[in-house]
Amino acid sequence: MSRRDRQSRPRRRYHPEASYDEASRARYRVRSQRPGGSGSGGSDHGISVTRRVLFAGLGIAAARLAWLQLVDGPSLAEKAEAQRTNRVTLHARRGTIYDRNGNVLAMSEECSTIYANPEVITDPSGVADALVSVLKGKKSDYLPLLTQDTTFVYIKKQVDQELADKLSDLLRKRELTGIYFLEDTKRVYPYGTTGAQVLGYVGSEGQGLSGLEYYYDDLLTGVDGEMIVETGLYGTPIAGGVSQVTEAQDGTDIVISLDIDLQQACEAAIVPAIETYSADSGSVMVTDPCTGEILAACSTPLPDFSDLEDASALNLKLVSSSFEPGSIFKVLTTSIGMELGLFTPDTSYGVPAAYKVGDSYVTDDDGRSVPASMTVREMLRRSSNTGMALLAQEVIGTEAFAEGIARYGIGQLTGIDFPGEVEGIVKTPEEYDGATLGSMGFGQGLAIPMVQMVRAYSAVANGGVPTTPHFLVTKGDEEASWAQQDRVISADTAAAEASMMQTVVDEGTAKNARIDGYQIAAKTGTGEQAAEGGGYASASFLGSLCGFVNVQDPEALVYVGLNGIPHLASDSSAHVFKEIMTQTISIMGISPVS
Repeated sequence: MSRRDRQSRPRRRYHPEASYDEASRARYRVRSQRPGGSGSGGSDHGISVTRRVLFAGLGIAAARLAWLQLVDGPSLAEKAEAQRTNRVTLHARRGTIYDRNGNVLAMSEECSTIYANPEVITDPSGVADALVSVLKGKKSDYLPLLTQDTTFVYIKKQVDQELADKLSDLLRKRELTGIYFLEDTKRVYPYGTTGAQVLGYVGSEGQGLSGLEYYYDDLLTGVDGEMIVETGLYGTPIAGGVSQVTEAQDGTDIVISLDIDLQQACEAAIVPAIETYSADSGSVMVTDPCTGEILAACSTPLPDFSDLEDASALNLKLVSSSFEPGSIFKVLTTSIGMELGLFTPDTSYGVPAAYKVGDSYVTDDDGRSVPASMTVREMLRRSSNTGMALLAQEVIGTEAFAEGIARYGIGQLTGIDFPGEVEGIVKTPEEYDGATLGSMGFGQGLAIPMVQMVRAYSAVANGGVPTTPHFLVTKGDEEASWAQQDRVISADTAAAEASMMQTVVDEGTAKNARIDGYQIAAKTGTGEQAAEGGGYASASFLGSLCGFVNVQDPEALVYVGLNGIPHLASDSSAHVFKEIMTQTISIMGISPVS
């Protein structure tokens, strides 16, 4: 290129500072496109992203905090509380049961419940040896408990205080740790098994399981308290730690109507009678017919709470089992007719040797083969089945008879304060067949618990007004209230019936029940019992006798029943009745008639 050409081309000027600025601006533009970069547009976008990340983190933290406080909080607090505290139940003392004379029949006695904290037991074998030496049993009974992965395990509940103290001393002497004692109570019965069927028994948790212990459980049971104790890492109570105690409220004491001496006498009489008269079982009830208070009651087999293989021993058969009453029901038949004015004790009827009831003929036990003229008193004295069937079918009639036994409460609950009462099986008038009325006239064709007969006889003894058989007399300082019953017969009818019943004892089928110097009004009953396959069992009767002393001012009523015997009541139950009535007169201090 010529010089001229080079001189004619425009010359480029070099500006070092201009080149530097351009490079700087280029780098700036690149940085500004990065998140959080500076420069036009870059600054707003980067900060926004950062804020979003920050706020998201804060939101997660807040949500987690809220969840912990509002949802998991109570549960976590509860777990924390459980880890540092032990809750111990403080058992309320169960109410004491007294008999009518103030004798203690059932009471709660102080004892100890023993527990262990395996976490602090350093010598399980040594502790087991100590437990065996005092509490008995085998070492293998205790070792599995002492080595459990827990801080609390029961060793034995309701241990006699003397044994608990002995164990405590032994553990201290051998420097063995991890065994603790809780104050507790247990039920004891000072008279042993006497009255056990009536009293019942209490389970290991302190609840009534049978008898009056069950029936009045809500009254006898107090309200348990609680002790909350602060514990250390392994569940060991901290000396001087925080504790909270809610005191237990003891149960209510009650007084019942039993006389424990009379109860013992009745049990002592009925047990050998079962063997003597080849009975399947037997029952006794003694009451004050003017108040309904039960002075004694039992049925065999009597319970043994150390061995309850036979659960039927817990049942008071007078209340829970139904039987055909037999001739003791004739007192109701005759009183119903007299109350209606249909006859008097001296009204006579021609009574055939055999009387048709339904499709069968009824006869009397005396074996007579000819008709006889009998007054109503005579029918009762000799316990004539044919006479009673005649009165029921031809004189009283279905409607009046059904209404009469309903007034007496037959086929209805008596209201006795004892568990397991049944109503029995009694046909309504609409269910009567051709044999029902005549059969029921002498106590067949129905099945009832014998406590209903005790209640019915109390009406005769109490001037026509029945009383509710019951045990409870007082609860705490409050006298128990028993509703007045409706009159079922007039006082005149009751007196006439009692007079005829006295004739039965003085001259009739209950002569073996007589007691010199006392007026006894009673009636025997020999009731056939239904067989499993239908009809009646052969030579298997309920031999019973029910009556009261004295006729003008009754103070005690006795029922005796021997179930499944092959004998007439006059030759069996009458003897047992006399023995128990004699004991009742002596123990209750009943004076002879002057």
